[in-house]
Amino acid sequence: MSRNKFGFGPIDAPETPKRKRNPGPMGTAVREAAGSLAESTESLVEQRRQNAADAKAWRRAQDEGRVLVELPLGEIRTDALPRDRLDLEAVAASDEMEELKASMRERGQKEPIEVFQVDGGYQLKKGWRRLTALRQLHKETGDDRFARAVARVDEGQSSRIDLYIDMVEENVIREDLSFAEMAQVAIIAAQEEGQGARDLVSRIYASLHKMKRSYIRSFVHLLEELGEALKFPKAVPRNLGVDVVRRLQAAPDLAEGLREDLSGVESADDQLAILRRFAEGESRVAGAPKSEKNVKYEFHVGKSKVTARKGECRILSEVDFSSVDRAKLQRAVEAFESALEQ
Repeated sequence: MSRNKFGFGPIDAPETPKRKRNPGPMGTAVREAAGSLAESTESLVEQRRQNAADAKAWRRAQDEGRVLVELPLGEIRTDALPRDRLDLEAVAASDEMEELKASMRERGQKEPIEVFQVDGGYQLKKGWRRLTALRQLHKETGDDRFARAVARVDEGQSSRIDLYIDMVEENVIREDLSFAEMAQVAIIAAQEEGQGARDLVSRIYASLHKMKRSYIRSFVHLLEELGEALKFPKAVPRNLGVDVVRRLQAAPDLAEGLREDLSGVESADDQLAILRRFAEGESRVAGAPKSEKNVKYEFHVGKSKVTARKGECRILSEVDFSSVDRAKLQRAVEAFESALEQ
């Protein structure tokens, strides 16, 4: 150890004992509260971030029409777009409609319709059969289950042609539409847009094969040339319609005579007979056979729906007739025939 001039070295200072600082109850509570506040603040920030992302995703889904809502049937109108089926009354009363209603009665509406907003409510874009089935079920049963439709609302600013395309693409894929029905859509769309119907076929039916679009154009020509004289357009087969159009295009002056021949028909069979003779080369079809008008009517008895036409009486009911004893069912039919004879 070094010494100074006074002969002694530096005095070592005594070690100061370290003071233990154990927090008291208040300090512990403050520290725990501060830690919880920090954790809750981070959690709150993360929750807000997630809420903002969810809200953004919701708005995007809503804008893209991916959000389903329930709409009262009275708020949904169907007059903005012409349906692509020409005989809607027949579709509404068809066996297929009864099957759809039976499915909805048992399982509810499983597939949404699609609508777009207009002043005062909504207009139907897709799902005419589903909406019609719900309306019939609500009228027949009064059940509130069928008073509202599950719908996807399109809030985008779609053009009229885009609405037509959306409507027909769904039905062309799902339904076996006739060429006359598809042609009718193009004709009505063309009237609204001020364009040629045959020019619009490529745009409205862009997803179809070019040969099928060619057939639709032929039926556009057929409907435009014959107009209301063609009373049963859905009954015209593809090849026959194309053959008639080819002859009309080769000899346009024959159109007036064909319209006169068709104007008096009362059945699809008579119409087809005239068209076939015309396609085969006859200029006029005089004295075309007239068949009796096919009369049909319907009514309800309890929960059973009865459809009557020539040679047919169809009963649609919730009863499982296959489970009814055969002798009992036979007696019921015999009583039915006996009542008719009286």
